[in-house]
Amino acid sequence: MTHPVDQRLPLPQTAALGLQHVLAMYAGAVAVPLIVGGAMKLPPADLAYLINADLLISGIATLIQCVGVWRFGVRLPIMQGCTFAAVTPMVLIGTTGGGLPAIYGAVIVSGLLVVAVAPFFSKLLRFFPPLVTGTVITIIGITLLPVAAKWAAGGVGSPTYGEPRNIALAGAVLAFVIALHRFAPPALARVAVLLGIVIGTLVAIPFGFTDFSHVGEADLIGVSTPFHFGLPTFEVAAVVSMIIVMLVSMTETTGDFIAVAEITESELPPGRLADGLRADGLSTALGGVFNTFPYTAFAQNVGLVGLTGVKSRWVVAVSGGILVLLGLVPVLGAIVAAVPAAVLGGAGIAMFGTVAATGIRTLSRVSFTGNANLLVVALSIGIALIPLGAEGVYDKFPHWFQIIMHSGISAGCVAVILLNLLFNHVGGRKRVDQT
Repeated sequence: MTHPVDQRLPLPQTAALGLQHVLAMYAGAVAVPLIVGGAMKLPPADLAYLINADLLISGIATLIQCVGVWRFGVRLPIMQGCTFAAVTPMVLIGTTGGGLPAIYGAVIVSGLLVVAVAPFFSKLLRFFPPLVTGTVITIIGITLLPVAAKWAAGGVGSPTYGEPRNIALAGAVLAFVIALHRFAPPALARVAVLLGIVIGTLVAIPFGFTDFSHVGEADLIGVSTPFHFGLPTFEVAAVVSMIIVMLVSMTETTGDFIAVAEITESELPPGRLADGLRADGLSTALGGVFNTFPYTAFAQNVGLVGLTGVKSRWVVAVSGGILVLLGLVPVLGAIVAAVPAAVLGGAGIAMFGTVAATGIRTLSRVSFTGNANLLVVALSIGIALIPLGAEGVYDKFPHWFQIIMHSGISAGCVAVILLNLLFNHVGGRKRVDQT
């Protein structure tokens, strides 16, 4: 029998499920270029160019990851997007250390480095038992839930942020998704998130949550050309900071790969992991050439795979194709961008909660009797939640430290790996009960 990951569904169903993945990740996909470009005070035309380039390379990166090209691609249902771990260093490089050319030089070098070290990094897979992977997956879900909550409130920076009507709209979308999962036929339940986003957007229009008037202002066709903002420059400080970011990103990506492998009941041997990490590096290097930023697996869509139960990588490959189309046809991207943040928030609560629940399910296989495993999980989750509960807590620390610790996912990943090594490996005392 064909493995569910390799299953090809009917085209209409595949297209609907693929669009669902795109809508789930679109806000996060365009956030990085908006934040970096806004911090650098780029004009609107350059911001639009960054977004189109980001969508185009996100689609290409997703296709490489899902379909696979030679030794590039994990061949699992993985969506790719710009990593948030790189935002802080890129803003610093862009505003004080050489502008966009310096950013792109650092991105290209760090991407090529990931391609080179991927086979060696993948051999560390034995240090990712269910104790570690379950904790990492749980942390990913928990740390993403505040993102969904901010969307539900209307989106940070919105003049209507926190208004009851935003919460009501998000709650209605969430209730609609729940109702479809409980009462609808399986075919409709699979696209519950898509239907929730579409219906929620249609309901929101007459109430003034959004409008499509700006769609007519978008260009019909737009192609990102290499080195649009000038030839890259290679500054040592910028390159070193971006390398640190990519090492952290490799750890996060490994957690996402393990989560998807867990959900889809797929094997993830070191060779397959290396292929996935190698694709991350290639996509990041392409990003530096085509005017965008480092790429990683998007945890948002891990939750969607678990929520829908659709495990086919070809569905996500279609999502990659849609992203490419959005990158080449800006007017389509403008239509998708009109989806209200509150609508995405209602859907996001269900998706990100599913990620956390998947991690808890993995941890249920771990023994917590007569060992320090409970302490490992507790400390790791606690460390991951510090930057979420106390924003800016690490602002006075060295730059490299902020890169790692300002991201709850990064901080939690590093913590659980080190604590597992300390309690279950140091001194040759590897314990079988960690699995």
